[in-house]
Amino acid sequence: MPLPIPALLRRPGRHRARWRSAGAAVAVALALTATAAIPASAAASAPAPHNLVTKGLDRKDLDRSLAAVHSAGMYGVYAAVRDGEDEWRGAAGLADVGTGRPVRSQLEHRIGSITKTFAAVGILQQVARDRIELDAPIARYLPGVVPGDLGRQITVRMLLNHTSGIGDYIPGAFPSLRRLDPHSLDDNRFRHFSPLELVRYGLAEPRTGAPGAVFSYSNTNYVLAGLILTKVTGQDAEKYLTRHVIRAAGLRHTYFPRTPYIKGPHAKMYESLYGRIDPPRDYSVYDMSWAWALGSLVSTTADLNRFYRALLTGELLAPAELREMQTTVPVPGLPGRHYGLGLYSQDMPCGRFWGHDGGVWGAGTFALTSQDGRRQVSLGINLMKYQQPDADPSRPHPVDAALNAHIVQALCGKATAGAGTAGALLSRMETAAPTAAVRH
Repeated sequence: MPLPIPALLRRPGRHRARWRSAGAAVAVALALTATAAIPASAAASAPAPHNLVTKGLDRKDLDRSLAAVHSAGMYGVYAAVRDGEDEWRGAAGLADVGTGRPVRSQLEHRIGSITKTFAAVGILQQVARDRIELDAPIARYLPGVVPGDLGRQITVRMLLNHTSGIGDYIPGAFPSLRRLDPHSLDDNRFRHFSPLELVRYGLAEPRTGAPGAVFSYSNTNYVLAGLILTKVTGQDAEKYLTRHVIRAAGLRHTYFPRTPYIKGPHAKMYESLYGRIDPPRDYSVYDMSWAWALGSLVSTTADLNRFYRALLTGELLAPAELREMQTTVPVPGLPGRHYGLGLYSQDMPCGRFWGHDGGVWGAGTFALTSQDGRRQVSLGINLMKYQQPDADPSRPHPVDAALNAHIVQALCGKATAGAGTAGALLSRMETAAPTAAVRH
C-alpha cells in the first residue's frame, strides 16, 4: 500500500505545472546507487541503445508529466529540461504545506551526492597537474588516516569509483537510523561533524570487500577524497571547489552553505522516514557538516544543467581526465547503470546519459545529460522516503512511477516516453524504499 496522499494534494488542478536490518540504516544515506557487490574487474561498458530521442521539447507534455508527480503524492517538484538552445522549466505543488506557498522552478535546493561529481572534477584537475595519481595509494596523501596496510592498498581511483571496501559512515553518525528511529536526525540538526570524525565512523563499519575487488557505494570514500584534495591544494576542499569548479562552470546559484540555512528562496524539505515521521518534518534548516564536500552543495536545476553541460563538453576537464571519469564499473541490481569517477551513466530507451542523483533529509535531486551535452534534465523534490518499507519492490510507488515517466519524457520525448526503462530508473535513488537500497 502506498503512503496516503495528503488531502491538500488530492486536487492537482490547484497548482498547475509549469514544468530491513542494518541495511535500513544505509538506506537513508546520501544518493543511494547500488545493492550487492560485484567484481570491479568487470568494468567494460555495454553499448548504448540506439538514439531515439525526439528533437525539441513538448512543453504541454512536460507540464502534464510534472503535474502527475504532484498528483501522485509528492509535495513539490521542479525541473529544468534542455534540448540544445530550447529550454523548459516547470514546477508543480507546494513549497510549504502549512501555508500553501507553491514551488517555483528556480528555487535553491540541497543537491546531496550530486556534490560528488564536483569533488571528482576537483581531484581530476589535480591529476592533470600531476599532483595526484589515480592509482597511487591514499597513504601517500593521507599518511595514518587509514591505518595499516589498508591505506597502502586503497588507491584514489578506488575511492572515486566506490571499490575501496570501506563502509559508510552514516550509521555511525546517525545511530538511531539502524532501527529507523528519527531521533538522530533531530539530535544532529545543529551538530558539527569534522571530516576525520566521519572517516572514523566509516572505518568502524564492517568492510565490504578487499580493496579494488567489489563495488559498494560508500560516502566515506568521498570524505577521504575531499581530505586528499585539501592536502594537495593547501586549501579547504569546499574553497577549492568553489573557485575552480563552481566558478569555472559559470554557476551563479551554487554554493557550499556556511550556516544551517539556505540563503535564497527555497522549499521546505520534508522527511517521512518511511512513515516513522508522521506528519513529515521539515529539515531545510540543518548543519550540513555531516555531508561536507561530498554532499552539502546548494544549487538550482538550471545551474545543474549548466554544470553537466560544461563537464561533458570539455570546459572543466581535458579529454584524458574526462575519459578517466567515464571509465566505469557496473552498478549491481540496476541494469543499464555504470559508475565512473563521481559520475554514472544510465542507458535510457533513447540512448546513454551521464549524471548523478542525490538526497539529504527532505530533499532529492536527479540530473542526467547526453554525451554531447545537448539533451538534459535536472529535477528536485521536497518529500523524502515516502514509501513504506514493506512495500512490494516489484510495484513502484506512484510517485516513483510518475518521476520515472517525467524523466523519460524529458530526455527521450513523446516517442519513447512509455518505454520500460522508466520503471527502474529511480529505484536506487535516495527516495527508494529500504528493500531497494544499498546493503553492506
